[in-house]
Amino acid sequence: MAEFIIFSLLNGVGYGMLLFMLSAGLTLIFSMMGVLNFAHASFFMIGAYAGYMTSTYVGFLPGLLVGPLVVGVLGAVVERYGLRRVHKLGHVAELLFTFGLAFLILQGVQMIWGVIPVPYQVPDYLNIPAFTLFETDYPAYRLFMLLTSIAIFLLLFGVLTRTRVGLIIQAALTHPEVVGALGHNVPRIFMLTFGVGCALAGLAGVMAGPVLGTEPSMAGSLGSIVFVVVVVGGMGSLGGALIASLLIGIVQTFAVGFDYSLADLFSAFGLKSSTETLMGEVWGLTISSFAPMIPYLLMVLLLIFRPRGLMGTRES
Repeated sequence: MAEFIIFSLLNGVGYGMLLFMLSAGLTLIFSMMGVLNFAHASFFMIGAYAGYMTSTYVGFLPGLLVGPLVVGVLGAVVERYGLRRVHKLGHVAELLFTFGLAFLILQGVQMIWGVIPVPYQVPDYLNIPAFTLFETDYPAYRLFMLLTSIAIFLLLFGVLTRTRVGLIIQAALTHPEVVGALGHNVPRIFMLTFGVGCALAGLAGVMAGPVLGTEPSMAGSLGSIVFVVVVVGGMGSLGGALIASLLIGIVQTFAVGFDYSLADLFSAFGLKSSTETLMGEVWGLTISSFAPMIPYLLMVLLLIFRPRGLMGTRES
C-alpha cells in the first residue's frame, strides 16, 4: 500500500504539473482578453511535433528551446494578425476564430505528418530509472518532467510577482487604459502575453510527446481536461489553475489504480449484492473505470455549489 501511495502521488503531481503548464497559458489569455482559446491544445500539439522534428535532427534538449520558441512566435502572429482583428467583433467571433484555427491546425498536422503516431521517443540518457523504491523503478524522464514543470512554475510566478515586467503585465490585464496612459504599448503586451501562453503549451507538448504519444488526436484528448482545470480553478486565476491541476492529476491517478467497486465495499461489511440486475452491474463497476469521468464530475459539482471556481473572481 505504501508503494502504491508514493508512486501514485509522484505520478499524480507530475501529471498535475503538466496540466498546469497547459492551463497557465490559457488562464493568462483569458485574463488578458476574456476569451477561452479553443486552439490552445492545438499549440500543445504543435509543440510536440516541433520537439519531434528537432530531436530527430539535433537532439531532445534543443527541442526544449526550439519547440516553445516556434509555438510562441506562432501564437504572437495569430494574436497580432488574427485574434486582434476579430476582438472588436465580440466574444462569439473570437470563439469561432479559435475553433476554426484549431481545425486548420489539425488538418495541417495530418497533411504533414499523417494520422498515425510519429516515433517521438524518450532520449536514451533519460530512459533509465531515477531511483528504486520498494523494488519498483521510477523513470528518470518522469522525474525530469516533474522538476522541469516545477521550475517553470517558480519562474513564471517570480516574473509575474517580483519583476517590473510582471507588474506591468498584471496591471495591463486588469487596467489596460491606465497602463496605456502611462506610456506602455498595451497591444504589444497582449501579443507577448498571448505568445508566452502558447509557448507554455508548446513546452508541455515537447515534454509530454514521448510519454503520451505524438499524434493528431493528442490535442483533443487533453484539450477538454484543460478547460476543466481552468473552470475548477477559477476563470482567470493562476493560483486556482495550479491547485485544480494538482487536485485533478492526483485524484485521477489514484482512481486509475483502485480496482475496487461498491460491491467489494458491500462485501467488506458482510453484505451481498446481486450482479444479475442492472443496478448490480453498476455496483460491479470499478473505480478505475470511472477515472476519466472524475474531472468532469468535479467541474459539474463545483459549478453547482461554487460557480466562481476555487479561487476565481468571475462567474464561470
